[in-house]
Amino acid sequence: MEKIIACCGLNCAACEARIATVTNNNELRQETAEKWQKAYNSTGITAGMINCTGCLEPGVKFDHWSECQIRKCAVAKGYKSCSECSDLTTCSIVSPIHNYAPEALQNLIDLRN
Repeated sequence: MEKIIACCGLNCAACEARIATVTNNNELRQETAEKWQKAYNSTGITAGMINCTGCLEPGVKFDHWSECQIRKCAVAKGYKSCSECSDLTTCSIVSPIHNYAPEALQNLIDLRN
């Protein structure tokens, strides 16, 4: 499977929002919005918001992109991703993602090698 690794280590290539965007799949946008509404307790997420090519890829971004503290930290340090940071395994900013999705941490470790 293709991998497009975000700053935090998540694989954008496997993200429903990216898949819906690149395939222009409105049904998947709706399903993703409903899933994320429940997962993030946010009724404000709509199918119209599900447009993203990935945080490091050119193109449209999900609204959270501009607020993402993980991405902001990496950019401020001049890093493409958290894989370049010596605090990767102890960072309080990215650790919630890695607790939720341990594969994201592994993706970043793999990028180091």
